[in-house]
Amino acid sequence: MGKKMKNALISVSDKTGIVEFAKGLVSLGYSIISTGGTFKKLQENGVAVTEIDEVTGFPEILDGRVKTLHPKVHAGLLARRSDAKHMDTLKQMNIETIDLVCVNLYPFKETISKKNVELPDAIEQIDIGGPSMLRSASKNCESVYVVTDKNDYENVLSNIASGSDDQVSFRRSLAAKAFRHTAEYDGIISNYLTKISDNEFPESKTLPLEFKQSLRYGENSHQEAAFYKNSMESAYSIASADQLHGKELSFNNIRDADAAIRIVSDFDTPCVVALKHMNPCGIGIDDKDIYSAWKKAYEADTMSIFGGIVVVNREVDERIANEMHKIFLEIVIAPSFSKEALEILESKKNIRLLTLDFTKAKEADKFDYTSVLGGMLIQERDTKVDSIDELQVVTTKKPTKEEMEALIFGQTVVKHVKSNAIVVTTKDMTLGIGAGQMNRIGSVKIAINQAEETFENNKKTPFIMASDAFFPMDDCVKYAAEHGITAIIQPGGSIHDQDSIDMANKYGIAMVCTGRRHFKH
Repeated sequence: MGKKMKNALISVSDKTGIVEFAKGLVSLGYSIISTGGTFKKLQENGVAVTEIDEVTGFPEILDGRVKTLHPKVHAGLLARRSDAKHMDTLKQMNIETIDLVCVNLYPFKETISKKNVELPDAIEQIDIGGPSMLRSASKNCESVYVVTDKNDYENVLSNIASGSDDQVSFRRSLAAKAFRHTAEYDGIISNYLTKISDNEFPESKTLPLEFKQSLRYGENSHQEAAFYKNSMESAYSIASADQLHGKELSFNNIRDADAAIRIVSDFDTPCVVALKHMNPCGIGIDDKDIYSAWKKAYEADTMSIFGGIVVVNREVDERIANEMHKIFLEIVIAPSFSKEALEILESKKNIRLLTLDFTKAKEADKFDYTSVLGGMLIQERDTKVDSIDELQVVTTKKPTKEEMEALIFGQTVVKHVKSNAIVVTTKDMTLGIGAGQMNRIGSVKIAINQAEETFENNKKTPFIMASDAFFPMDDCVKYAAEHGITAIIQPGGSIHDQDSIDMANKYGIAMVCTGRRHFKH
């Protein structure tokens, strides 16, 4: 008696390579069962195939919503081949085993990625039968192959043909992949429905992620790492940037680049951000000219920019590229590079050049995700940019128009600096940045010391100071006033606010309060 023929059930939305895979299975002794469009595709290409309703004895109904949800399908998948009772039951009910399932799911993600998609269209792309078959096949992976990825077709055929001892472990790995696939699929659906239900912090949260690339190492060379992107990819993210030149980004490159594009998204005018170790080292803006913005960002800290990351929110032209070429930069990110700029910068082997669509900045993910041991913190991103109308002048002296512009600029910058954060700026460039100190006066001294050196080189005024949180004592204001600061912006809210206001009045400098802190931990 010949060997019993095995059955493979194939039902795929993405039909790439499916004809070749089915023919390969036939050559290995499988009979093919299929559904709908897949059945038609296989039949048209000369594959001997049986339609699913011939197996179930029940027609597809409800516009195809019900076709594989049938005992003859799921019993054929779930029966334990080593269990005599299971096999007797199949025999009594005239049910054949199904030994391989090849399914990829309805394109829900692709559907909701389209502009102005209607809810009914999205709902119709929620696959029911597909995930059910994948789960049944995966549960019985001791006997059943479950295939979800077209990139696995060759390996599956090779494994079947080999008859090797590792077939069970191979099938287990396929089952694990299938469950990852359905988990991601369900996560995308649940997040979509949760979002349109306006429930920002539901009782459980799934973050579907897709592997993007392996990294050489993590923060340090002894740490392994990989880069995953959101399954629903944001157009404004490092994961979606196009790399034009240079070696792959490292773990630290990616984090720094992410911090830099967050900063530049707060500015609509021509802006250049130079960043080092997650903190800006120089930011310049200009009403019209991106080259002037570059000069300001560079001159803000000509030392720290070395080996840093630069983000430019306008095209990098030949003039800027020539300036960049003179120093060592890790990464330059811009919406575009002129042909001449590319030729200049690509002559440096190690520099990474990336393009990103800055017009999509407002569409970036609304939330920040921070991992902690055993959990995840989720919060809205701090996208608030204060306006002049919201500021409260609390001192006798009022800021001049130019000082007020500088205060708004400083306030926009300081929220991107690690707390305790102090920045000293003019209305269009940073002069000094004090980041991450355990006490606020320490950050004040660092920022002002750097600003005094930068000021000597630039002679730019006014000279304002911004703080991400209130001053616990008046020492910060006193030190600032003694070192040429003409106006201060801070949230206020300390029980000692009046002491700081009195100190500002004593020295004749202006102070405004925002009522809003900008901690960045």
